[in-house]
Amino acid sequence: MSGRKKDASPSALPAWKLEDAKARLSEVVRLAREKGPQRVTVHGQDAVVILSASDYARLAPATNVSLAALFGSGPFAALDDFDGQGVRESAPMRDMPSF
Repeated sequence: MSGRKKDASPSALPAWKLEDAKARLSEVVRLAREKGPQRVTVHGQDAVVILSASDYARLAPATNVSLAALFGSGPFAALDDFDGQGVRESAPMRDMPSF
């Protein structure tokens, strides 16, 4: 995988029209593994970049996080400190009429 350009901007990557990439997917995958990421365009606009699994593993952050830790760090993590103030109380239940 040596010989790759250092420029990581999408426009510096080889471009494939979506219909060409679909028709020649095996070649796109082979080139992504051997030569580096391959750019796919839709209507002339950058859509996706196809890269090898080894490139993805190198670029993606390590995600050895448990599901509980993931939820615990989300937007509702602050609910741990929730004291219930400002919560609307429900109305008392009415008796059901018997028929």
